[in-house]
Amino acid sequence: MSLRRRGLLAVGAVAAASSLLLSACGVASGDDGEVTIEWMHIGTTEPNKTIYEEWARDFEAANPGVKIDITTLENEAFKSKMTTLIAAGDLPDIFSTWGGGVLTQQVDANLVRDLSVVGAPALDSFTTAAITPYKIHGNVYAIPIDAGMVGFWYNKALFAEAGIEEPPATWEEFLDVVQALKDAGITPIALAGQEKWPGHFYWAYLAMRIGGLDMLTSAATSNDFSAPGFVEAGEKLQELAAMEPFQEGFMGAAYSTPDGQAALMGSGKAAMELMGQWAPSVQADSGGGIGEDLGFFPFPEVEGGEGNIREAFGGGNGFALAADSPPEAVDFLLFISEREQHAKFVESGAGLPSLAGAVDMVQDENLRMVAQELADATGFQLYLDQAFPPAVGGQVNDSVAELIAGNVTPEEVAEAISITAQTEG
Repeated sequence: MSLRRRGLLAVGAVAAASSLLLSACGVASGDDGEVTIEWMHIGTTEPNKTIYEEWARDFEAANPGVKIDITTLENEAFKSKMTTLIAAGDLPDIFSTWGGGVLTQQVDANLVRDLSVVGAPALDSFTTAAITPYKIHGNVYAIPIDAGMVGFWYNKALFAEAGIEEPPATWEEFLDVVQALKDAGITPIALAGQEKWPGHFYWAYLAMRIGGLDMLTSAATSNDFSAPGFVEAGEKLQELAAMEPFQEGFMGAAYSTPDGQAALMGSGKAAMELMGQWAPSVQADSGGGIGEDLGFFPFPEVEGGEGNIREAFGGGNGFALAADSPPEAVDFLLFISEREQHAKFVESGAGLPSLAGAVDMVQDENLRMVAQELADATGFQLYLDQAFPPAVGGQVNDSVAELIAGNVTPEEVAEAISITAQTEG
């Protein structure tokens, strides 16, 4: 399973599904009393595929009479299949989720099991960052498998070439770093402008740092994104874009193609990219990777802002249960949440830890730094294009892309997102 966060799950049919009986896809019981659990996940690549298979077989061995049938789909095929199943009110017993707006819609349609009580033996063991995306209306509806955050990956050698001694801690220092890199003839930032979602990271983080997490939570409830912090976030991003920090032709660049954002970083042709914990592996696949020259630093603070550098922005992967799933499905989620099982997952390189006190399980030095930032996080915000309903998340991506391109104002960005949110609400 790729660690990349990918897009949005179309769930327009969820509301219609709420009136359907939740029976077709639940536990199957044969004449011999065997319980069959249906598990659909996106672990198509190694090491996730093997780890998940081992979890299923080990659980079966410890629970005679239980059979786990696995369906594995890549991300886009999974989202398409889930849309069909949701419309029929026919979810697998266990299924992959990223939480946020899509999971909220499923919860509101009474399609998902509340784990707040039955999952209690495991829930306190997860970090704040890991469990937050799955808390809906005060209850927990999925367990996290991994957690990750977005931050700046940078080329230490290019920083040194530009005379930059240490990563910036504040937004003003960050702008100084950008200017120093430009003065040295180095492309400061690689950006996949064509794909839009990488650009929304900047606006979202700036909004967090300026207005704080409470502002984002309030906007998600009120469907109003006109608060000064959102507008100021747009102004600061506009200020950055005016410095022309991105590579030539960035608005037509993809993320993981041979000439895309990751490749520029991996080939040493750009000094920074704002990306999630999957960045080093995609850089290596796309551009060869820069080895020991690669470093990481959290998104800087904004002077005078309500947020702080200990608040993280990102997401991860989790598993939810259909409302009619059997007790054995709950037992399986508790089983894979045990520290022994989680260690197999993290040490294999499948993902960063979701359990507290598990940073030492991470082998890679840079990824261990990300894991420590997550473990220390005092607050967490899910990617905005997953935290909000799909149409709202899409509007965030579209509007921020237009802002970076210089086609709209910060006020117009806030207004467009608010209109979409109010329409959806």
